[in-house]
Amino acid sequence: MSLSLTRRALLAGLPLSLTACVSAGRTANPSKPAVDPTIAAMYASLTDEPHLVPAVDVSRVPPQYVRRVVAFQGPEHPGSLVVDPSRRFLYLVQEDGTALRYGCGVGKAGFDYQGSAVIGRKAHWPRWTPTPNMIKLEPERYGPYAGGVEGGLKSPLGARALYLYRDGRDTLYRIHGTHEPDTIGHSVSSGCIRLFNQDIVDLHRRVPVGTSVTVLEADAEDRTVPDGSPVGV
Repeated sequence: MSLSLTRRALLAGLPLSLTACVSAGRTANPSKPAVDPTIAAMYASLTDEPHLVPAVDVSRVPPQYVRRVVAFQGPEHPGSLVVDPSRRFLYLVQEDGTALRYGCGVGKAGFDYQGSAVIGRKAHWPRWTPTPNMIKLEPERYGPYAGGVEGGLKSPLGARALYLYRDGRDTLYRIHGTHEPDTIGHSVSSGCIRLFNQDIVDLHRRVPVGTSVTVLEADAEDRTVPDGSPVGV
C-alpha cells in the first residue's frame, strides 16, 4: 500500500473532531477583517503629544464603539454631553437631531454617579491620585500611589481628563483617556468613564469648561434613534 493511501485511510478512520484538527493545522490563519482607512486614520498613533500614544488596532474594536455621528433623541441642547453607562456610550449632542458618539469603558464610579454636572476643569496628561476610599478598600493596590502618579503613560487617566463639578464642587467623577484600549465597551474594576486616548483628545478639543453633562441612570432609555444606523464618522 502506498504512503499516500495509508494516510488517507488513517484520516478516514479518525473521529470528525480529530480530522478537523489535522486539517486546521494545514490551513493558514484567517486574515484580519478589512478596516475602513478613515477609521484607521482616526485611531492612528499620536506623535505630536508629550508622550507617544500608540495606534488602536481597530480590527479588534466592535464597530459600535468607534467614534461616529448617529441619529439622537433627547432634551439635551447641542454642545452638551450625555453619558450612558449601561450601553457604554458617551454622546456630544449636535444640531439637527444628531450626536457624535464615543464608545467608553465604565468603572464602578461610573455606575455610582447619575444626574447633571458641568465640566469644571480640563487637563492635558493629568496627574492621578487615588481617593482615600480607594486606598481604604484596596490598600495593597492603591497604597503605593497615595502620593499620586504624574501624567504620562503610567497614569490611569490617559492623555486628557474632564473633571465634573456640581454646585461648584468636584464630584470626583472624570471622563478620561486610557492606556488599555481593550477595556472600551466593558465594565472595569475602577475609574469613571474612560475613552480611547484618541477619542478623549478629540472630545477635549471640542468641549469647553462649563459644558453641561448628563449622566443617565443604569438601564435608562436608549437615546439613539431606533434604527441605530450611523449618519457618518
